[in-house]
Amino acid sequence: MTSAIDDRIWIFDTTLRDGEQALRASLSKKQKIQIAEAISRLGVDVMELGFPASSPGDFDAVQTISRSIKGPVMCGLARAVPSDIQACGEALQYAERKRIHTFIASSPLHLQYKLRKTLQQATEQAVASIKLARQYTDDIEFSCEDAGRTPIDDLCYMVEHAISAGATTINIPDTVGYTIPAEFANIITELKNKVPNIDKARLSVHCHNDLGLAVANSLAAIEAGARQVECTINGIGERAGNCALEEFAMVLATRADSYRQHTAINSNEIYRTSQLVSQICNMPIQPNKAIVGSNAFVHSSGIHQDGVLKAQNTYEIITPESIGMRPNQFNLTSRSGKHVIKHRLSELGYREHDYDLVSLYESFLELADKKGQLFDYDLEALVFAQSLQELDDPYSLTGLVTETDSQGHASATVQLTCHGKPRSQTASGNGPVDASYNALQSIIDQPLDIVSYQLSAKGSGADALGQVDITARYAGQNIHGIGLATDIVKASAQAYVHVLNTAARAAQVRALKQHLQAEVQEQAS
Repeated sequence: MTSAIDDRIWIFDTTLRDGEQALRASLSKKQKIQIAEAISRLGVDVMELGFPASSPGDFDAVQTISRSIKGPVMCGLARAVPSDIQACGEALQYAERKRIHTFIASSPLHLQYKLRKTLQQATEQAVASIKLARQYTDDIEFSCEDAGRTPIDDLCYMVEHAISAGATTINIPDTVGYTIPAEFANIITELKNKVPNIDKARLSVHCHNDLGLAVANSLAAIEAGARQVECTINGIGERAGNCALEEFAMVLATRADSYRQHTAINSNEIYRTSQLVSQICNMPIQPNKAIVGSNAFVHSSGIHQDGVLKAQNTYEIITPESIGMRPNQFNLTSRSGKHVIKHRLSELGYREHDYDLVSLYESFLELADKKGQLFDYDLEALVFAQSLQELDDPYSLTGLVTETDSQGHASATVQLTCHGKPRSQTASGNGPVDASYNALQSIIDQPLDIVSYQLSAKGSGADALGQVDITARYAGQNIHGIGLATDIVKASAQAYVHVLNTAARAAQVRALKQHLQAEVQEQAS
């Protein structure tokens, strides 16, 4: 019989690393912090924050998050090369608990065509990297990239040497989502049987969803003895994505009779975390997505509706409340005081430092005057809209007036505060949104190419808040902008300004990094 410790499955979340790699636009540091805070509240054991060596922005985000957020082990990814290991160690130096995750390919395909190395050479490189990483922390994770297509004896060889070098977690990735459950479980079984020092490390798996088997393969792996599963919120990630955290965690919680294993995930935080990641990452959730899709608890068949009314578990194996989804209440009006708003947000799971009550209340009154009665999702949308703003934003939309004639010709006058100075511009366009964007373009006088534009309703009815998501190409970089308002033209302009502010902050990070590098070079010479 396994012990209670053996029954515990560690959840390693890689939303901010593998998940972000799949986005059309990079996240800002503030957005990454918002996601990290939500994932921390979810109760994950390890949080992979990024790839510090990949860019100054990623290094800065990993360092900031690992310094400020407590609870999970903070992890950074590094290739098995000294510069990556050093960057990872430096970025994580302030973390309360830290882990360096290093990797190298093990499959014959990758060794021959990508690395142009033998298995022995790749293993030697892995061993050297693990030993270097141990100078920064004792918690080292090592991954054999493309393990799913690696001959088992080759895999055992590399794993044994990695553990001997000091790796405390061995991760077996199905990098391209090729294996099937029985096959993947057999890999874990063979490693446990053939690697003599396997008991010195925790076995982990990282499954991709190319064949739709990421969750199934992860479940098969823990049955075979793996004790850590790497996953992402909503299953986002490279190509078809990764093992979906919410699906894996709820399988274990719902089918405890079959798996008899558990995680530390606080399921009440699943829905809110899922929604936050979807909005910030501009990755809509498909309606029929398991656990968190909008149709997950909808019953259209008359037979199903009748059954659920009589006994909920006739057609619902989990309840909406179990993942933190609450029925929308709507008794909030312009007569509701600040204390009512604060109390309602507390019931929805928000903490006082998640929002500024004074400015939020002003926005609430403005929206309540337009809509009359507000839903909880309106309140949450206002909190989200506030989270998009920063005190040092160089650009602020202060006014917008549009006119459209019967022929469809539109004009827009935009008032924009630029670095503390008011600017105004009028322009025409093929509709009010196009006219607004032309006016903003004239003010900033820099090229901004709109790659994609999406409009969605936050709620229901004609007076629902509209959310506009744009992806814009700015200075060679894709940037995601979000706007929320009852007026979709205003929401569109807000999204444009959000892009400008994100681009400005990214430029500041690059300039600071270049300045520091110049100082180091000057001192060295």
